[in-house]
Amino acid sequence: MNVFYYTFGCKVNQYETENIRERLKKLGFGETEEIALAQICIINTCTVTAQSDSKCRQLIRRIKKENPACILAVTGCLPQAFPQDVSMLSQCDIITGTKNKAALPELIMKYLSDGNRIVDIEEHKLGDSIERMTNTSVEGKTRAYIKIQDGCDMHCSYCIIPKARGHIRSKLLVDIASEAAELSSSGHKEIILTGINLCCYGRDFKDGTRLIDAIEAVCSVKGDFRVRLGSMEPEMISDDDIFRMSRLEKLCPQFHLSLQSGCDKTLRLMNRHYGSDEYARLCEKLRKHFPGCAITTDIMVGFPQETDEDFEESLNFVRKVQFADAHIFPYSRRSGTAADKLDGQIDNKTKRKRAAEMSAVCAENQKAYLSSQVGTVQRVLFEKESSPDFHQGHTAEYVLVKIPRISPETTLKRQFFYVEITGAEDNFCIGRIIYPD
Repeated sequence: MNVFYYTFGCKVNQYETENIRERLKKLGFGETEEIALAQICIINTCTVTAQSDSKCRQLIRRIKKENPACILAVTGCLPQAFPQDVSMLSQCDIITGTKNKAALPELIMKYLSDGNRIVDIEEHKLGDSIERMTNTSVEGKTRAYIKIQDGCDMHCSYCIIPKARGHIRSKLLVDIASEAAELSSSGHKEIILTGINLCCYGRDFKDGTRLIDAIEAVCSVKGDFRVRLGSMEPEMISDDDIFRMSRLEKLCPQFHLSLQSGCDKTLRLMNRHYGSDEYARLCEKLRKHFPGCAITTDIMVGFPQETDEDFEESLNFVRKVQFADAHIFPYSRRSGTAADKLDGQIDNKTKRKRAAEMSAVCAENQKAYLSSQVGTVQRVLFEKESSPDFHQGHTAEYVLVKIPRISPETTLKRQFFYVEITGAEDNFCIGRIIYPD
């Protein structure tokens, strides 16, 4: 039987889908990228925004239209956050939440045996352990993710994730190191540590274990690979963390620090646990210990009660910090969150206008950072041939680099080369190989 997989949302979801794929493969299931050729379709959902939910329902309708006979399994954040609304997913044969995704292969086997519809959404409880998942290989990929943490207890006013993902849960250090060794042995050249709230790693152990301990555990694994960090919360990174990170040769000097807003009033309304000054000082410390590092971020515009003056304050802060790259998005109302009930909701036209202005400033920042790379020599990990004309890969700072294609038959995939950066375009650099790694 062939399975069609579709993943909405974050890197954690992608990791979990890969785990489901590995488990089903061991049971003898095949895979297809065509809905019409699948006997089973699995959708891993996201519910960060109402638009995410809408896209999921659209896909369900499309699958049932193109392949009405297939077994349809839906898992993840949408059913977990809104279990009372599973009737909206009436076309689905199997529905699970975020607590028991790893059980999906067994539930599929059960459905194949008796044909009875399954709705299995377990409630998250304080003190739960992280669901046991270990991925051994992501076939053909240069980089691989390790989910080391799940859940969040921070309760930002705009966010449904604590409801969808439950309380903080962490993977044991020994399991993280073992998974990293397996991924390195299977040829992966970059390992990315990810989680729902990565910096909360270890809090549930209540023994002082922190994210830095997990980073050091992976960096200590033998092998020629580098380590990258997923999105981090700025208020949870200490001076000692930065010092210890600076001593790790495998760690990539790229830090994605979620900002959301450069306006302190807006940050308070969002229930973020830092101020703009604290954020700016953290950026200064990282740049001191990691000269030339890339600091990237997420920025939300049009949050309820954000005035023109508040937006200008956020805009000026972004100009000052000079991010290497940024993801800009308008605030999206989410039922079940505190922000949904706030007065002063911003109209869509204003949100789009602010997003365009913020994007323009961030594009200039990115252009300046890419230009700063010209003339330097960077160790580039090549991932694919982007066209008949170019090989492409990324530096440790996650700068996209393209070089002229050596020949139609040559691949540089999964290889490191030292590259002189000779030019910068809008969102990537160009260069030439000067010597192999």
